[in-house]
Amino acid sequence: YFTVDSPYTVRGFAVEKEYLAEKSKFDLPVVPLEEAAAHFDPATTDAHVAVTSTKLNRVRARLMGLTREQGYRLANFISPRAMVWRTAELGENVFIFENNVVQHGVRIDDGCVLWSGNHIGHQTRIREHCFLSSHVVVSGYCDIGARSFLGVNAALADHVKLAEDCLVGMAASVTKSF
Repeated sequence: YFTVDSPYTVRGFAVEKEYLAEKSKFDLPVVPLEEAAAHFDPATTDAHVAVTSTKLNRVRARLMGLTREQGYRLANFISPRAMVWRTAELGENVFIFENNVVQHGVRIDDGCVLWSGNHIGHQTRIREHCFLSSHVVVSGYCDIGARSFLGVNAALADHVKLAEDCLVGMAASVTKSF
């Protein structure tokens, strides 16, 4: 996505040393995350932590912290085929796939992933490190707690508030806060 659909140039990859299994990928270097700053200058290089919802988004949150500690700014990816209102506020390391609609006044905090085809209603807040699968509908004025996961085709009614660490299953209809 960053290579094909963004102004960024991908210069390489970083993996935690204990998981480093190869020295190159797609003809680009793969380096230990712990040594990334020695290979890619944080003053001239942005980073993006591309990790799924593993362990209810805690792995992505931890790796974002390690990356920031090295001085990197965390880049967002917003598909040019997503409709994000100019009044929406986005944190860092946000990844919004194609065919998402993010309406007026929405706030999406750091480290959130919105897979393809979601609707995020006006004045909604999505707190840090959430993962929304495809075709989720979040109505207006909702508040989704940190590290929550919303499954494919889940729907939230207006004004629903989810606590931290919620898992909303596939095709669930949430009409009350919890």
